[in-house]
Amino acid sequence: MNHDPISFTSKISGAQEWVDEVYGNVRYGMKGCILLKKQSPFQRITIFDSIAYGVGLLLDECWMTAEYQEHCYHEPIVHPALTSAENIKNVLIIGGGDGGTARECLRYKNVQSVKMVEIDGLVVELSQKYLPTLGKQAWSDSRFHLVIEDGISWVTQVPSNSYDVIIVDCSDPVGPAKGLFNQSFLEQCKRILAPGGVFTTQSESPEASRKIHLDTVRLIRKVFGYADPMYGWVPMYPSGCWSWTFASVEGPRYLHPKINRTATISGIYNVWSPRWQKGAFNVMTASIEQELK
Repeated sequence: MNHDPISFTSKISGAQEWVDEVYGNVRYGMKGCILLKKQSPFQRITIFDSIAYGVGLLLDECWMTAEYQEHCYHEPIVHPALTSAENIKNVLIIGGGDGGTARECLRYKNVQSVKMVEIDGLVVELSQKYLPTLGKQAWSDSRFHLVIEDGISWVTQVPSNSYDVIIVDCSDPVGPAKGLFNQSFLEQCKRILAPGGVFTTQSESPEASRKIHLDTVRLIRKVFGYADPMYGWVPMYPSGCWSWTFASVEGPRYLHPKINRTATISGIYNVWSPRWQKGAFNVMTASIEQELK
């Protein structure tokens, strides 16, 4: 059987090279051209034009997103929460500097405000310039509000029950994102989550980061009471297998999308659907299930 490599229309004109993310004893690489490297006060930022997936973003040499892969990540982290929360008037995003998560949230007409708290303003600036297809019109939407600040300290100043949905769209639990995976931050998120609300975070790879993944799910369950991981694929991430963990206080409402709400975004998604979501929550391996019990 002939297996052709993934290829999209590439406009690469410069010298091509391989850029790898080294993860333990494994490397995950793509071929293309480095467009820019910059050091912000928080992290190293690389903009890379790949042959396979278009223009992509790396933070501290780790793959974050790319033009032709981003739907695999942004749709799963948003839609299970936005279709199941009791209300979705006020949405909070911690991180998400590339704009893709905000774009997906703003697809819902019932959303009145999306506040994005991103620690690194340079990530936002470079994403707007080099990855405009991710944020699209989100940056100019009157419902969108950007705060350049450390989300870990910012949430401590927010009044209780302020947000219907809280989405933590962060990088790996190192550097500026390390505090987003600890109990005190999660307890603050629970405090500011409105009744009937849903919390979600990316929760790493169950294969490449098994211990971090398991510890994250256990901790979220401890804080919120109800939490379940959902599994999907993001081929450019370590191992390709990824997870997002959803939580709520009153019960596992994130498992049950509201039909009237899913109808409002029908036909606009590339990965997510109610059917896909049902399978993604049920695809947990036996060994992961046993350890979480």
